[in-house]
Order: sequence, then structure tokens, then C-alpha cells
Amino acid sequence: MRILLSNDDGYFAPGLAALYEALKDLGEVTVVAPERDRSGASNSLTLDRPLSLRQAANGFYFVNGTPTDCVHLAVTGMFDHLPDMVVSGINHGANMGDDTIYSGTVAAATEGYLLGVPSIAVSLVSKNASDFESAGRVARDLVARFQRRPFQERVLLNVNIPDRSFADLKGTRVTRLGKRHKAEPVIRGETPRGETVYWIGPAGAAADAGEGTDFHAVAEGFVSVTPLRIDLTHTGQIDAVESWLGE
Repeated sequence: MRILLSNDDGYFAPGLAALYEALKDLGEVTVVAPERDRSGASNSLTLDRPLSLRQAANGFYFVNGTPTDCVHLAVTGMFDHLPDMVVSGINHGANMGDDTIYSGTVAAATEGYLLGVPSIAVSLVSKNASDFESAGRVARDLVARFQRRPFQERVLLNVNIPDRSFADLKGTRVTRLGKRHKAEPVIRGETPRGETVYWIGPAGAAADAGEGTDFHAVAEGFVSVTPLRIDLTHTGQIDAVESWLGE
């Protein structure tokens, strides 16, 4: 099995190292990740300059671009074959609900999915993110399950794991994405030269965190697995827009 690993925290991130250690004996594992932290990069591609690919002392490859760049370059340039799976992570922090729109971790997996490769995004739900080993074991179990029983169609899974020991995890739940409240306001600051600057504020609290959501599963101590799709068409509004245009 050929497995491509990437992330958005950078090739030096402890979550990526833990993911590699967890999966390295399941097949031929290649790491292609950003050269620096690109959290929040979403699905952006670098089109205004060329990309460079270098290899670190530990064998990981790194790219001076976004998570999407990394997977795109790896799949369409490095390999003469498609990998059997793309796994992105382990992200330092949650990627639940609306987070998935902005997440570079989810974006790396999404690029694999769009290129025809089954893909998984893995995130550890904690600000401190202490137990990457536990999250690595969860990722390993999912990849091993895929080896035994591959899906018959492309799949994109968003996985969020409570930050606790593997033994303390209560199990796995298949969930839908919850929703967050409106983000907190930007934070205004001032540089030493008296210039006004702004920091993007933190994400809002969960607004839809009821049973069945990723927020609820993680809060209850379960691993959340959410199947995603990339179809932004609002089919329920097609008739309404046609009527609006016809007036």
C-alpha cells in the first residue's frame, strides 16, 4: 500500500512525526508537507510563483507552498502512480463544523480526494495536543481497516480525536458537521512604529453541537468520523433562483 502523508502545521510538526511512526509499517509511506505552518490556508494553490521541493534529514519532503500544493505536487509530479491513500495530520487542534472550510489539514485531504485518491484528515482536539500517540493509533486503525475493506468509491473522511489516552477513548461515532456561532471580533493592536494592526479573532463557540454532530461526539469522549463531499450546489434553491431570474 502506498500512503502519502501531509499536513498544514509544517514538516517539523510533532503530529506529523507521530502519524508517520503509526503508519510506517503499513506500506510505502511518503511525507510531503509545507516548509512552515500554513494553518488556515484552506484549499489555496500557489499560482504566482514556482514551487520548490526539498528533503529534510529525516526523509520528509517539504514544499514552500500550501497543504494543497503539497498533495497536488506529490500526486501529479513526484509519483508515476496514484497513492492508495492520502492521510493529512495529525493536526494540532480541532477541525470540526465550519472549521473544515478554512482548515489546511482538511484541504490536503480534499486535494487527494479531488485527484481520485481516498483521503483522511486527522485532528487532535486540544489546545495543548499532548497525546499524539493515541491519535496515531486511531489513524492506524482506520488505515488498516481501509486495507482490509477498501471503499468501492472515493471517500473523504474528517476525523477528530479527543486528547486522551487510547484506552480512555469511548469508541468511534460517524457524525455530521456541527456549526459554530459567528467568529469573535478582530483584535486591534499597534506596532512599535504606531501602525494599527489586526489579529483575526478566535472561532466562535459551537452553535449546533447536538447529538449526531462532531462536536457532541468528541465532547462525549468518542472519535468523530465525518464523511465529506465537495458539492457546493444548493439544490434546494435552484427553483427559487430560476423563478427570481424569470421575473
